Amino acid sequence: MGYIVPIKELGESPLVDPKISLHEVTDVVAKVTENKAPRGWWFAFLFAASFTGILGIAVGVLFWYGVGVWGNNSPSYWAWDITNFVWWIGIGHAGTLISAVLFLFRQKWRTAINRFSEAMTIFAVMCAGMYPGLHVGRAWYAYYMFPIPNQMSLWPNFKSPLMWDIFAVSTYFTVSLLFWYVGLIPDFATLRDRAKTAVRRKVYAFFALGWLGSNRHWQNYERAYLILAAFSTPLVLSVHSVVSFDFATSVIPGWHTTIFPPYFVAGAVFSGFAMVMTLMLITRAVYGVKSIVTMKHLELMNKIMLTTGSLVGYAYGMEFFLAWYSGNDYEWFTFVNRATGPYAWAYWTMISCNVITPQIFWFKKMRTSIPVMFVASILINIGMWFERFVIIVTSLHRDFIPSSWGYFRPTIVDVLTYMGTLGFFFTAFLLFIRWIPMIAIAEVKGTLPSADPHFGHAHADHGDENHDTEAAPDAALAPGE
Repeated sequence: MGYIVPIKELGESPLVDPKISLHEVTDVVAKVTENKAPRGWWFAFLFAASFTGILGIAVGVLFWYGVGVWGNNSPSYWAWDITNFVWWIGIGHAGTLISAVLFLFRQKWRTAINRFSEAMTIFAVMCAGMYPGLHVGRAWYAYYMFPIPNQMSLWPNFKSPLMWDIFAVSTYFTVSLLFWYVGLIPDFATLRDRAKTAVRRKVYAFFALGWLGSNRHWQNYERAYLILAAFSTPLVLSVHSVVSFDFATSVIPGWHTTIFPPYFVAGAVFSGFAMVMTLMLITRAVYGVKSIVTMKHLELMNKIMLTTGSLVGYAYGMEFFLAWYSGNDYEWFTFVNRATGPYAWAYWTMISCNVITPQIFWFKKMRTSIPVMFVASILINIGMWFERFVIIVTSLHRDFIPSSWGYFRPTIVDVLTYMGTLGFFFTAFLLFIRWIPMIAIAEVKGTLPSADPHFGHAHADHGDENHDTEAAPDAALAPGE
C-alpha cells in the first residue's frame, strides 16, 4: 500500500493529515486504551449496562409467561421480534462492506473506519442472533434449529428459508469475527509493547499471538487478510438476500416479490453506514481523532448513503409499480393500505427519513456539515427501522378475509426487549473503544506519505525527527515503541 499523492487539480485531498507522523498515529489511537476512561464514558457505560439488565428482565418475563406478553396477535404473528432481527442484521452490513469489499477494490479511505465498523457488525449480529431463539417461544428448544443428531430423529426443514437464515447469519458472524481479529493482531502487538504493567502486557501478548512484525509475519498476515476478505465479500450480498427470502418465498401479498434481495441489501448497507456515521461522529469528537478520521472520510460515507438511499427510494417506487402491473387485487390493496391505511403514519415516516433525508447530500455544504450528517444519520436509522416494521406488520395485519383484520400494538415487554438490545450493543461498543484500538493503526500508517519507501530522503531534508516506522506494513518492521 504505497502513498498516492493527491491531485489538487481534481480537488483531491489527503486521507489523513499529512503532517501527522507514524508515531503520532500510534499515540493518538493507543492512548484511548491506555489513559483512564473519561467521566462521560462511565456515565454512558452505566446507562447502557442498565438497559442490558432490562433486557435480562424482559427475556426472563418472556420465558416465564411465553410470547403472549408480546403484542403479536392474529394475523400479525410476526411483529417487533422479526422487525428488530432484520434491523440489527442490516446495521451489521456496513462493517463487511467497508472491510472486505472496499479492501478488494483497494479503497484506502476505509482504513480509518474499518475497525470501528467491523466491531459494530459483530455486536449488531449478536443482538440480531437473540431474536430467532426468543421468538420461537420455547427458547430452551432452540437447538432444534440446528442439525444436531437426536434420539427422536427430528431434523430441521432445509427447504425453509428460516433454516437458511440460521446458517447464513452464523457464517456471517464467524467470518466477520475472524476478519476483525486478524486485523487486530498487529495493533495488539503495539499495545503489548507499550504496556506499562505486567498484566496488561500479558493479556495483549496473548491476543497478539507472538507477533514481531517480521517480513514473514507481514506476508502471512496479508495473505490471511486477503483470503478472509474474499470469503467475506459474497456474504455482503448473501446474508441479507437470505434474510429477504424469509418474506419473498411466501405467498403473502406485499412479500411475494423478486425485488426483495437487492432491495434488502441496499437497505442494509444504507442503515449500516448511517449507524457507523452516528457513532463515529461522537467518538471522533470525544477522543480527538479528527486528524485520522477526516472530513474526507465522512463525505465519502455520505456519498454512499446518498447512493444507497436513492436505490432504496427506487425500490419503494418499483414495489408500487409491480403491485399495479401484476393485476393482483390483493397485492395492490396491500400497497395502497400501506400508504393510506391505519399504518400510513409509519409508511410516510419511512419515506421521509429514507428517501427525502439523504437527498440533502447532493450538496457539498450539507455533506461536510457535522450537525447535518449527524441528524441525517439518526433519521435514516429511524427510517430503516420503520421500513422493516412496514414490510412485516402492514403485510400481515389485514388478512384476505376482513373478519381476520387486526391492529398490532407493542407491549411494554416488546419495547423493553428492543431497548435492551440497544443497551447490549452500546455496552459492548463502549468496552470495545475502551480496551481495543478503535482505528487500525497499522493500516492507517500505510496511507501516510512516510510509508512510501521513497519518502525518506525528502522527509529527512525537512529535519523531522519525530518520524518513525513502527508497524508500517510496507516497511515490515516491528510495531513496538
